[in-house]
Amino acid sequence: MDEPVLLTGAGGRVGQAILRHLGETFEWRLLDREPLSSAKLPAGVDTDDVFIADVTDDAAVRNVVDGCRAVIHLAGDPRPEAPWDSVLQNNIDGTQTMFEAAVETGVEKFAFASSNHAVGAYETDTRTPELYRPDDEFRLDGTELPRPSNLYGVSKATGEVLGRYYHDHHDLSVVNVRIGNLTEGHPPIDYERGQAMWLSYPDCAHLFERCVLAEYDYEIVYGISDNDRKYYSIDRAKEVLGYDPQDNSAEWNGDEHIDGER
Repeated sequence: MDEPVLLTGAGGRVGQAILRHLGETFEWRLLDREPLSSAKLPAGVDTDDVFIADVTDDAAVRNVVDGCRAVIHLAGDPRPEAPWDSVLQNNIDGTQTMFEAAVETGVEKFAFASSNHAVGAYETDTRTPELYRPDDEFRLDGTELPRPSNLYGVSKATGEVLGRYYHDHHDLSVVNVRIGNLTEGHPPIDYERGQAMWLSYPDCAHLFERCVLAEYDYEIVYGISDNDRKYYSIDRAKEVLGYDPQDNSAEWNGDEHIDGER
């Protein structure tokens, strides 16, 4: 791939998981509204390819996106209880700005970081806590309607709908990744829900690598590792993207966990 991949929100947790494991896989352009320390930059990234800008700044965003083949859009207010003014500006307006710039500059693929919070209200029904048990066969698979658990989830559901619009009307390939519980090294301890939706750093990076390399139209997939206990299906991610997760929260023994090797 000659054209660079743009990663927004590069300094955040998801961005760092991606860069830590894919640092030399692609030619990167990195965008964040805060300066990135050298510790957060993968080897080989030129400082000319690191941009400080807000995703709501139309001109700045278009300048950064121009010439990229793919966008991984992570930037936004990540707080589950973020107030509406921040959700609207950073997560909804910012995402629309990114989509608009992508279609204007000829980007081919757009991976949007959605969230489990876009469907969090499904967990308020009578299936809880059976949802988190390994022997329960219930799975959300991406075909269900959004049921946000908070305003942050509303913003992520809105981002998915924006992606649908820009795919249908501008022939942009869009994949929405409903990210689970991303933690480094081991799954959440003594937290059944977190173990069911655990996403390891290597599996996270691999999933977004597939978002850049695979061929697809419009997709909604779940971003979790291949955990024994799960209530999100990863079948679609495997089938369409070629996702091959190596980690499983059930393999955590309470002392140490080694992220799967690929």
